[in-house]
Amino acid sequence: MSKFIKQLEMDDLRRTFKSVRDVVLLTAEKLDAQGEYTLRKKLREKKVSLRQVKNSLTRKVFKEMAFQVPDDSPFWAKSTVVAWGAGSIKELSQAIDAELKVKANTATAPAYREKVRVKGAIADGQPITFEQGIVMPTRLELIGQIIGMALGPASQIAGCLIGPVGQVASQVEQISKKEEAAPAA
Repeated sequence: MSKFIKQLEMDDLRRTFKSVRDVVLLTAEKLDAQGEYTLRKKLREKKVSLRQVKNSLTRKVFKEMAFQVPDDSPFWAKSTVVAWGAGSIKELSQAIDAELKVKANTATAPAYREKVRVKGAIADGQPITFEQGIVMPTRLELIGQIIGMALGPASQIAGCLIGPVGQVASQVEQISKKEEAAPAA
């Protein structure tokens, strides 16, 4: 491959992955055209895109994008298919996991399930295991957890502030009732 062609390919990779921070790396060996089409179609329905890449060029582009994947990582062994999309690493990993789970009793299970293997995942530029990607919380889940953590102590503080004020108001009300009842006698 000439330098010009390599440069064009790297430019295309830069454009494709410009705003992508979460990816899952797969390997697909001996996958026929029908299997590849079916896999792409099923993942496209889940808003996941796939792209077969050349490891050496992708490694350079990912390094430029500040992905912290070492050159000797097992991510770069064998052929590589990059999957991205679906909103978050959790949604992406779950979509791929659901599609690649082998159902032993299903005779109609697509043949690509046996030929596609997951190498790992990259979440916000950091390499992680695929299992970590499946359980990693989404952005909205993290925001919910943070709000929950903030509201717990805040409600206790509000209770501490409102409690004594309520007692004082109750005592003032009782005194005012006594004063109203006293002149009538």
